[in-house]
Amino acid sequence: MSTAELIAEQLRSAILTGTLAPGEQLGEAEIATRFEVSRGPVREALQRLVSEGIAHSVRHRGIFVPELTLTDMVDVYRTRAAIERGAGRLILAGDRDAAWRALGRPLQAMTRAADRADATAVSNADQIFHEVFVDAADSPRLARAMRTLLVETRICLGELQTTYPDLAEQVREHEDWRETIRTGTPEAMDAVISHHLDDAVQRLQEKLASS
Repeated sequence: MSTAELIAEQLRSAILTGTLAPGEQLGEAEIATRFEVSRGPVREALQRLVSEGIAHSVRHRGIFVPELTLTDMVDVYRTRAAIERGAGRLILAGDRDAAWRALGRPLQAMTRAADRADATAVSNADQIFHEVFVDAADSPRLARAMRTLLVETRICLGELQTTYPDLAEQVREHEDWRETIRTGTPEAMDAVISHHLDDAVQRLQEKLASS
């Protein structure tokens, strides 16, 4: 892995986990100092993130972690719904048991995080759950599209954290999702996915309308 790739991976991870906050500037000089490298590989790494949509460039100002409006967030979840319904259909037509087993680990992580009232860890496990779900469809293109959206989803999850006063409710929604993979019809899978993502949109709308 080249120096630029390594820096891009570290920055990508920091954005995905919320360590780098929405709106935060990604300054070349500061990043070069942090990684003890010249600005060349830093510049290359930042351009990679811009091309991936993980960062955005503002003319004459610099490169920043994306900030999403409510309209952006709604669009993220509606697009995700289309991707995840497609993934669900492929999963139910394939190896349901393998997908069900694969989702066990992120669901366990979510449950443990909810038990200790760690909303950030619940959000992290939530994101992994959905990434694993789409990966289980065995469609590289769906998976690639989902990973792009998950960057923006992470920003949405930061907003959603305070909308679940009972983190166990968030866990139960994902337990229902996982069980539908094993026992449900394609129509039931569509309904679970639509309900879950529509609920996220409603929570975001209500939170941002009251702020």
